[in-house]
Amino acid sequence: MTHFGEIISLIVAVSWTTTALFASEASHRLGSMSVNVIRLVAASLFLSIILWITIGYPYPAYADGKTWLYLSLSALVGYIFGDYCLFNSYIVIGPKIGQLFMTLAPPIAAIAGWILLGEQMRWQSWIAMAVTISGIAITIISKGGGDQKMRLNIPFKGVLLGIGAGLGQGVGLVLSKIGMEYYQNALPEQTPQLMDTMLPFASTMIRAIIGGLGFVAIIALQRRIPHFIKGLQDRKGVKYAIYATLFGPVLGVSLSLMAVRYTNAGIASTLMALTPVLILLPYSIIYKQKIELKEAVGASISMAGVAMFFLL
Repeated sequence: MTHFGEIISLIVAVSWTTTALFASEASHRLGSMSVNVIRLVAASLFLSIILWITIGYPYPAYADGKTWLYLSLSALVGYIFGDYCLFNSYIVIGPKIGQLFMTLAPPIAAIAGWILLGEQMRWQSWIAMAVTISGIAITIISKGGGDQKMRLNIPFKGVLLGIGAGLGQGVGLVLSKIGMEYYQNALPEQTPQLMDTMLPFASTMIRAIIGGLGFVAIIALQRRIPHFIKGLQDRKGVKYAIYATLFGPVLGVSLSLMAVRYTNAGIASTLMALTPVLILLPYSIIYKQKIELKEAVGASISMAGVAMFFLL
């Protein structure tokens, strides 16, 4: 199918929009670090069940050492390093500027894809990326209304954290693609019928296991295990975290890995970065907030950029 990877990337953006709504509620009740542990541990369990039903193995069957190596690196770079920088950037410079730095992820993914995989992007795709990212940036900057002006005196620490967040997501995605290529090559001739289709889900399980262990280690080092256990008593918070798991690490991340199998990492990353734009309408309905003119303009520019990927 033409533009199959791009279509999947848009589905991922919708999935991550749903994830953002549930994860926001869960984080306010449990804390972001606890939510990450719950999401990745629960994702490992859900993916185990999915793989058991589809291919007959409740684990990433046939994955060799190089597959585990690169998918583990992608989890450490994307989940641990990237999310650590992102959440701490929210503290230092606020979520608005933190999200703005995340627009660095698509060009970083494109550059990493070129360096590590030899991927090439047409100049038309670079223009489409620039238009889409510009629209996303306008939308993010516009959030919060006129009473929250953009600060120009951003702390240097916040800049480093923001760049780290974008770097983690962009490079992590490319490392995932490398890991899946090794996984594909490791498959024997005789495999379960659905193994090729479920390869991204098996790859996501590897990333979830490593990411979950990493966040558990961080919580243990911070001596926050009792706080985490106490948070599990908040049933509503845990419920929101489970919903965020289904639309995030289980469906969204798995489909994001499927997307990069069929299109350039930079293009996929750009389309998947549309969450700040797509979240405008449901957020305004749920929280009864008016969509500002600048947000609508930014969303329109982003959609024009998306259309360029399909038309150019």
